[in-house]
Amino acid sequence: MPLLRIDMIEGRSDEDLQRLLDTVQSCVVEAFGVPETDRYQIVHEHKPGRMVFLDTGLGFTRSDQMISIQFFTSPRTHVEKMKVYKLLAENLEHTCGLDPNDLLISVFTNREEDWSFAQGEAQYVTGRLP
Repeated sequence: MPLLRIDMIEGRSDEDLQRLLDTVQSCVVEAFGVPETDRYQIVHEHKPGRMVFLDTGLGFTRSDQMISIQFFTSPRTHVEKMKVYKLLAENLEHTCGLDPNDLLISVFTNREEDWSFAQGEAQYVTGRLP
């Protein structure tokens, strides 16, 4: 169950935002093998100038359409991570017109006891979730 925080500069239409979120979810389902209903996404929209992504010396040119996707997830393999990165870049470009240079992805790994879905219970630890 990954929890995704998606940061972007404000200005996308509701339809564009929904297409982006749906595309991200389909990539997560394909790369990580999670159920379609395992969907946790938080969108933060920022005023122009509130997100600064330089190129780390790699020569990327970025636009005001840039987005950051942060995954908070149980451990994933190297292969799964590389797959989700590639799927996100390709599918967001294809379905949303997002230039792959405008995509920043980071993964934060945590463990079973770091999740409580409700009721003050760690469902992975108690066995309610596999």
